[in-house]
Amino acid sequence: MIKQRLAELVAEASDNAVTAQEALDSAVPLSALGLTSIGQMRLVDAIEAEFGVEVELTDDGLAMLDDLDRLAAFVSVP
Repeated sequence: MIKQRLAELVAEASDNAVTAQEALDSAVPLSALGLTSIGQMRLVDAIEAEFGVEVELTDDGLAMLDDLDRLAAFVSVP
């Protein structure tokens, strides 16, 4: 499942400051859970490498990094 894999990538990118389960269960932005700007950049790299997409570093692109549902929809688009 894409959302589960993204949650795992969040955990890896944050050095487990945000666990995969926290990322999946949370109703608040990932940054509120502890995903830092450095973690976001690591997450961008991981998403781009794994899913072959380009995450734009715009306000909208960075906001998407706070929401697993939006990320899953983004990487699922052919």
